[in-house]
Order: sequence, then structure tokens, then C-alpha cells
Amino acid sequence: MTTMKPVLEVRIERLISAPPSSVYRAWLEPEMLRRWLAPGSMEVSRVEVDERVGGHVRIWQTHNGQDAGGFECRLIELVPDKRIVFHWGFVGPHRTKGPTFDSLLTITLRASPGDTTTLTLVHERLDDLEQAMPDVARNVGVGWELVFDKLAKLLDVAQE
Repeated sequence: MTTMKPVLEVRIERLISAPPSSVYRAWLEPEMLRRWLAPGSMEVSRVEVDERVGGHVRIWQTHNGQDAGGFECRLIELVPDKRIVFHWGFVGPHRTKGPTFDSLLTITLRASPGDTTTLTLVHERLDDLEQAMPDVARNVGVGWELVFDKLAKLLDVAQE
């Protein structure tokens, strides 16, 4: 019998060719988020950000023109250019009428040589998502890697 190890936490460290201030802003500016926070061929169709501790971040995603759900998040901690902590909720196309799979997302930014940033992502408390949608939970890390490719390209172009 084969058993799958639960996906309870994803940790990723990525070097981004932009200063911490630019990477920090990319997580909080709606137009920036719209351009990078959807993996593969998915797109972000709408973003709302209430940038304050306790404020919300809402992301609407589409795939092939169809609503694919997105994220309902609350900002728990904001340390400019250093750290953002989200109460991160995965939602389906019905948003608040369907289930929300809650997790915790911590983004840490560290200045690195050459005006670059070491971005560390820790996405934890994925238990509910794992139980309800194991295939989605297993791909959380892959999804973050894909969107970080978009983020890196976006910020690399912005630095030129």
C-alpha cells in the first residue's frame, strides 16, 4: 500500500534581482499582484488590497476565461521591506459561498549582494486543504515556484 505524506508546509528560498523595497511592494500593489500571482496559464482578473494590519488581500483568478477562485487573505503583520504575514485562504469559484481552506503564509525579505533580495516563503497550516483537495495541496510548492518565475521576470524588467 502506498501512502502519500501530507503536505503541511512549503518552504522556498529565492534570489530576486531587485531590492527588498521593490519585492515588498510587489506583494501589496494590486497592479503588480495582477501581473504575477497566477501560475501557468491562469490569470489574475481582479485584486483588492487594504494595506494595513488586519486589512484584506483578495485575488480573483481565471483559467481559460472561467472563474477559478483565488484567495481571501488577511494581513497579520507588515514590516516594510522585511516581512509580510498573511492569513491565507484558498477559495473556489464561489468565493465566500463555498469553503475556505485557511493557512498561514510568511514572506521574509533579506537584502543580498548586488541590490538583490533573498525571498523566503513559508506556507504552513495546509492541513485543511490537504484533506479536502490533496492534489491541490501537493502542488502548492510548484505553484509558488511558477509565480516566483513571473515575479522575478516582472521585477527584472522593472529594474532596467
